[in-house]
Amino acid sequence: QVQLVESGGGLVPAGDSLRLSCAASGRTFSGYPVGWFRQAPGKGREFVAFIRWSTDTTYYADSVKGRFTISRDNAKNTVYLQMNSLKPEDTAVYYCAAGTRYSSYVLRSAADFSSWGQGTQVTVSS
Repeated sequence: QVQLVESGGGLVPAGDSLRLSCAASGRTFSGYPVGWFRQAPGKGREFVAFIRWSTDTTYYADSVKGRFTISRDNAKNTVYLQMNSLKPEDTAVYYCAAGTRYSSYVLRSAADFSSWGQGTQVTVSS
């Protein structure tokens, strides 16, 4: 398993942007499919975005499509989530997660990911 550390969260007004980072430690991030999830108070963990390891094809939840962008820099062992036009309903703890190395499946369920970071808080004020 790969160890993950998220950073970049914070408190911003609606309409602003944030970029979250997910850094892998201990081993290379190359070959791992990676997803971002979020969890708001009193709610379950929700899929946000996913990037394949091989083609860098990306997938998004409808609620963030057109506003969020997931990308990866294997040389820096980091996956990013660029979040633009933030809304109060985007407020949550954001987690990155890695799936099975070299898996070619599109992963959207939290159960499909075996490694998780500790989360970073994003708060969007109205």
